[in-house]
Parts: sequence; C-alpha cells; structure tokens
Amino acid sequence: MNLTLKVWRQKNGQAPGHFETHQAKAVIEDMSFLEMLDVVNEGILDRGQEPIAFDSDCREGICGMCSLVINGIPHGGHQGTATCQLHMRHFKDGETITIEPWRAKAFPIVRDLVTNRGAFDRIIQAGGFVSVNTGGAPDGNALPVSKTVADTSMDAAACIGCGACVAACKNASAMLFVAAKASQLNLLPQGKAEKDRRALSMVEQMDAEGFGNCTVTGSCEAVCPKEISLDFITRLNRDFGIAAVKGR
Repeated sequence: MNLTLKVWRQKNGQAPGHFETHQAKAVIEDMSFLEMLDVVNEGILDRGQEPIAFDSDCREGICGMCSLVINGIPHGGHQGTATCQLHMRHFKDGETITIEPWRAKAFPIVRDLVTNRGAFDRIIQAGGFVSVNTGGAPDGNALPVSKTVADTSMDAAACIGCGACVAACKNASAMLFVAAKASQLNLLPQGKAEKDRRALSMVEQMDAEGFGNCTVTGSCEAVCPKEISLDFITRLNRDFGIAAVKGR
C-alpha cells in the first residue's frame, strides 16, 4: 500500500506552521498508524532531515498520548479507537491522509504534532483527588459500594485524558474530561466529603485554562476512544449547581 501524507510541521509554538507532503511506501495493512509514521520517519532521517514529532507511549490505547487529528477527526474517527489502535487496513491504496495536532488554545503546540496538555494536569490538581488519613490501608469492605455505583464510577475512570473531546468540540470545551474525572470520585463514598469543593474547583480551573463552554453537540462523545457518555456532563452540571448554591 502506498499513501500520501500531508503532515502539519511547526518548529515551535511561536513559529508559523505549514503542511508538508511525504510519501508512505510499501505500507503493510496490519501496521498501526503510529508504526506507519515510524517507518516514514526512518526515511526522513535517512535523507538527513528532521523527523515528524508526535506523541506516543503505551501504544495500547491506555495512556492517551497519541493525539493526532486524522483527516479532520481526532484519532481517525473509528469508534472506541485511539490513534495507536488504528490500523492501516482502514485506508485505501493511493489515499491522501491529512495529519494535524489537536487544535485548541489551551493545548499550545510544542512542535509539529505535539501539543502541551498540561492544562489537564492542572485541572486534576485542582480537585481530582481524595484526602485520606495516614496509617494502614482500611479493609476493602469497610465502605460498601453498590455494583451500580461502582460500575458507573469505573465507566468514568476509563477516561484516558487524551484530549480528543477538546479537539473535536467547536468550542474547544473540556467538559467531558472534567465531568469524567469529577464523577469518578464524586460517585464513591471516599469522594463524597470533598464533592462540592471538587466540582467548583475543577470547573473553575477549566475556565481559567481557556477551554470553551459546552453546548452539548455530542462531538466529544463521538470521538472519545473510551466512549465516555455525555451523561457525566449532566451529572457534573448538577453537582456544580448544588455546590454553587451551598457555597464552599
């Protein structure tokens, strides 16, 4: 399989960017998208040029690092699939593929396809934790949790923080990410004590980072590689409203 790649190249966040055309030749259909980029970079290095910079780590759909917009859709548009899980058999021989970084003010470009997603880290620092007493670990059954609540919390915890929701949203909203991370803890007994402060703090930090407002278009849910439900946004809006009325 031979492909034409139109790749966004940008030396740093201050430099102007542009699309650069590269040929991906003899691509094996069973390659992942990132493996294909590795092969293309080997050819670029052989020519003495700067390779394409992109993020990756686990390459198993767990870490959320593989942040690429492929043909205009974060992660390439295959349901429940991160870029590292996207295989080249989904493309056609001779196809032209456009590859871009996440596009959001809160995710400044570092180089080429790499963006700084430190804003997510700061949102987590604002409230994505629980306070616990020191000492030995409590018994696992000391705080009963119903299966329904545990399952819902685990569904929220599936969020890998990749930022696809932000990249897909016309407003660059981080609401799905914040809702998942807040709900993961707010649902459980251990997180109830700080529920109000968590909802207020994480939403306030989200706004401070420059993310846009949520208008519930559903584009975030559509591209999420872990298929996080919009229901968590409803849950966070309720938690935030209650906390705002009660005050800190």
